[in-house]
Amino acid sequence: MSTKKPTAQGSGENPTPQKLTAEQFVLLAIEKLGKDGRPTIHTVYSGFNSAFRDYFKEEGLEPIAEVEKLKEAGKIAFRFARGGAVIGKPGSIQANAEARDALKKMGI
Repeated sequence: MSTKKPTAQGSGENPTPQKLTAEQFVLLAIEKLGKDGRPTIHTVYSGFNSAFRDYFKEEGLEPIAEVEKLKEAGKIAFRFARGGAVIGKPGSIQANAEARDALKKMGI
């Protein structure tokens, strides 16, 4: 007689998925939370920051620090925005027009 317990596979239950890394979480959030297929999200208004803190509660990871690491590594695009920041796929965020115009007027 076998003493093996049935596995989730074949029992109709979904096996527990492996936990995402911070990078995987951020990239998935950009893909799934972007409105109307946009390649960017607002970190606060999309719910990203709250979801990140909840998902990585045990590890104590903070979204701002992890986003900064990914930005520095060139894995995501980033810019500050009213009420938070906008993050997206690399190359998806342009310098805003006001900044370009100001620099042009300054001759820079």
